[in-house]
Amino acid sequence: YGMFVEDAFTHNLFFNPDSYENPIQFELVGILLGLAIYNSVILDVNFPKVLYLMLLGHKPTLEDLKEANPGLGNGLEKLLEFDGDVETTFCRNFEITYEVFGENKTIELKENGSNIPVTNGNRQEYVDLYVDYHLVKSVKQQYDAFAKGFHDVCHGEPLRLFRAEELELIICGSPTLDFEELEASTRYEDGYTESSNVIRWLWEIIHEMSMEDKKSLLMFATGTDRVPVRGLGHLRLTISKHGGDCDRLPSAHTCFNHLLIPEYSSKEKLKDKLLIAIKHSEGFGTL
Repeated sequence: YGMFVEDAFTHNLFFNPDSYENPIQFELVGILLGLAIYNSVILDVNFPKVLYLMLLGHKPTLEDLKEANPGLGNGLEKLLEFDGDVETTFCRNFEITYEVFGENKTIELKENGSNIPVTNGNRQEYVDLYVDYHLVKSVKQQYDAFAKGFHDVCHGEPLRLFRAEELELIICGSPTLDFEELEASTRYEDGYTESSNVIRWLWEIIHEMSMEDKKSLLMFATGTDRVPVRGLGHLRLTISKHGGDCDRLPSAHTCFNHLLIPEYSSKEKLKDKLLIAIKHSEGFGTL
């Protein structure tokens, strides 16, 4: 708890510069990400792209900060683009002040920074130092431990062949949910075929679902709402008949991406049972 902070706009997680956690905790998180790559496991994590750039040895820039923290990044960009007198308008010095546990904490971006005003002439230096502090220096201890854990598992020249976007894709999966691809690749067993009434109704219902319900369906059938790197067409979903018409809910073997559905008598009944199953599949929601 408190190891990461969440950006309110992007919901990305980044290291908490004021975390009291032992560095070994961050090292373990890095190991987990490395093991996810090694074992081809998709993780539900929301790190900004700049973290993957840093793991590949790149130095963060203002553009990276804008992607990770749009509010702060766009504010610094406006400072650079401002046409008027920066010193009298913004009244800033080479320092950062923020609140930690109810108290203000001030960090100088350079020696004697509290007494050096930001002007039109030195604002680029101020922005560069701000970006470097926010993404690198303030979280150096946390990031170094995290990177050590990651590189203990994933290291060497092969890693450098990836771009940051590709590294993120391998860890987090594809953001695109193409259920047309999933329908085309799904297999049917135990009496069901593509032309079975229940199967035709099922795909009609799925394609009409909201994105939230589609993710819930994926979670119910596979144990995760993340998409394989190559898309849903490579998920290998199997749907089997689970008896005749009855009041049982659909069930699933998540380890095998196997969905079991009774042969319901109507589309309305199928939709009702399916939505109950996917929305109340955790804990005691169906009791």
